[in-house]
Amino acid sequence: MSANDLIEMEVQREVDDPALPDDEALRRWVEPVLREEGAVMFNLRLVDQAEGWALNRQWRGKDYPTNVLSFPASSPAIEGRRVLGDIVLCAPVIEREAVEQGKALEAHWAHLVVHGLLHLLGFDHTHAEQAEAMEAREIALMAELGFDNPYESDDAS
Repeated sequence: MSANDLIEMEVQREVDDPALPDDEALRRWVEPVLREEGAVMFNLRLVDQAEGWALNRQWRGKDYPTNVLSFPASSPAIEGRRVLGDIVLCAPVIEREAVEQGKALEAHWAHLVVHGLLHLLGFDHTHAEQAEAMEAREIALMAELGFDNPYESDDAS
């Protein structure tokens, strides 16, 4: 069984935007993160600013739209697949950040997909030690995908 067969990913597109990555790109970014996780399933939801704002307010108490939200699952396996949870990606915020941070849009999308998946796998960045481990993993995965260090431009500012 290939990694592709082990990963069940549902993509929900709640926003119509030609700049959105296609399913093939999303799967390409997901596979290296999950290749050692066995049979898994999760949802990726691509949303507009209003939905991103509402979800961030409801679940994090933050009254603004954010780029990515991760909702780890606590449900049992389904048909032998571990349920990871849901990732919500807010397209307008991602596009705006890419411009503001001088990043290629594709690279920023890839980074946030990787970042969201790592949260579903238990990575966090609330404490310095956790943040270092998570960022190191993100940097390595992004390099494997052919992208630069996603934190490089952030460190320069």
